[in-house]
Amino acid sequence: MKPAWYNKKWAIVLLHAAAWTLLFSLPYLLRGPENDKAQAPKADESANWFYLVMNLSWMAAFYFNALVLVPKLINRKKYWQFAAANFLVFTFIALEVHAIPFLFGKPFHFAPKAILFNSLLYLFFFALSTSYQLIREKVASDQLEQEKQNEVLKTELSLLRSQVSPHFMFNVLNNMVSLARKQSDLLEPSLIKLSSLMRYMLYEADEEKVSIEKEMDYLQSYIDLQQQRFGKKVQVNVNMHTVDGQYRIEPMLLIPFVENAFKHGTGMIEDASIDIDLEAAGHRLVFVVRNKYNPASQETRDKTSGIGLTNVKRRLALLYGKKHQLNIIPDGNVFTVRLEIELS
Repeated sequence: MKPAWYNKKWAIVLLHAAAWTLLFSLPYLLRGPENDKAQAPKADESANWFYLVMNLSWMAAFYFNALVLVPKLINRKKYWQFAAANFLVFTFIALEVHAIPFLFGKPFHFAPKAILFNSLLYLFFFALSTSYQLIREKVASDQLEQEKQNEVLKTELSLLRSQVSPHFMFNVLNNMVSLARKQSDLLEPSLIKLSSLMRYMLYEADEEKVSIEKEMDYLQSYIDLQQQRFGKKVQVNVNMHTVDGQYRIEPMLLIPFVENAFKHGTGMIEDASIDIDLEAAGHRLVFVVRNKYNPASQETRDKTSGIGLTNVKRRLALLYGKKHQLNIIPDGNVFTVRLEIELS
């Protein structure tokens, strides 16, 4: 992600320069016209140099405290050393208050009021500098933590997505083996459908998001593949339509629900049927999969059973958070999955 313009070095330099220019111009901007007329005839060179050197000193103290003392002392909890270092910096500035006029031939004299004024001014720059650096470090720390979380999220999503393909392919290839053993004429069209699915997984599934139409085509290819396998043994009712073709979704997010329906809604089940409904409209996707199942069956599950649903639940939690609602409802001999997602 590219940094915002105000985080670029040139922008930071310009903003700092503008802030210092405004700050040091305030005495002139706030000075009344009477003072301008009174001071105009006499241009004191030593006063101009004094003002310039003191301004540069305040700037140096600001950045020295922010960039050196705070990181090396405050962050390491060396508070006494921090206080001592700032006292030395202030002492140097206090000496400047008396030394600069003396260099221009002014008589040396101790000025308590000047010391008091510069003490208050130093406290102002000290507080401003320390706050600036602490806030800067906090923002940088938060950004780094956010980047780490984003990287962890991307890695986890990548791993979860990569689990879908092997698990799905494992089941599909089992179907191919079954058709081959039966020497079924459906093997060739099934292989064509399988090639279509593999093309989607290879070239589309790596995208961050795909159009819902592509995901629907993928689901339909899988359903056709399963129908070729089961034939009339399973009644499959499919109703999928989308109003707006601009909607996009993470690839292979819906297939585990359909896969699960065919896995547990077929076999030793009387009048097996599977209903699949998908609608995307009004910035909302509603996906419902319903299948008959036998709750009393003690089906022996292989070691990979359940990867799909566990996977998709985790992906939904990571990708959509509170913007989705997943309801899994076993009711008698009917198992229903209803998923709603807010689409952007």
